[in-house]
Amino acid sequence: MNRFNIHEAPPIPQTGGLRAEPRHSNGRKSDQPSTDLPSGISGRGLIRSTLKAGAGAAVILVLFVLPAEFGIDFTGVGRALGLKEMGEIKGQLAAEAAADEAAAATNPQIAARLDAIDAQLSDIAALLISAPLTPPQVAPVVDPAGASAPNAVATDEMPPSANDGTWRDDLSVVLAPGEGIEIKLAMTGGQIARFEWSANGGVLNHDTHGDGGGQNVTYAQGRGISGEVGELTANFTGNHGWFWRNRSDAPVTLTLRTGGQYSRFIQP
Repeated sequence: MNRFNIHEAPPIPQTGGLRAEPRHSNGRKSDQPSTDLPSGISGRGLIRSTLKAGAGAAVILVLFVLPAEFGIDFTGVGRALGLKEMGEIKGQLAAEAAADEAAAATNPQIAARLDAIDAQLSDIAALLISAPLTPPQVAPVVDPAGASAPNAVATDEMPPSANDGTWRDDLSVVLAPGEGIEIKLAMTGGQIARFEWSANGGVLNHDTHGDGGGQNVTYAQGRGISGEVGELTANFTGNHGWFWRNRSDAPVTLTLRTGGQYSRFIQP
């Protein structure tokens, strides 16, 4: 039997043999992220780039954002580009919305009217998407003539014609700044009423509309209007008329005259 004797084995040469090399710690992979910047980028250059980006954002804010959103124009560039006017309109609309909400909180009638206007705007948006919008039924009249009728709140008399040249009802009321009023005519679908209203040197915002039988319609809307003369054709049987609001800083006297085909003159 052959046995291996370690003492009789030939010696291993010292040259050319395998040798384990020590592994240095700087050659190991580390789970910690490197904090070295990419080649060609210094910390000072990174700071300069950040400052340039911040300065560009500040320029955009001052020249474009502040005039367009808040009507604030330090340089005059916003006015030249029309952005300042846009911002002023946004601010006025926001102030009007806040005033309407405050008035609605204390006056249930105004709250109901604002809800009806919101419903009308939703209906108009749906019509714009699905089909062309029907033109308003308000037609201008050149120069209405005739004597003024006495003040009346309601009447059951039905004139034979919408163009008989007489005024049936008239109203004069002073609206304080921020105050509104709604006047309606009880009409049957297809009837035509004549009207003439004036702010007497001032201006008013108005909404010409109708409602009844679960239906709502907006005939016309205006902002900063001094007066109108025309005819109102009822799209359906119900109450049709106007809502005015004084958005100026001074009292405004509203005068209204109506004639033509309607059964009742409805006022607060």
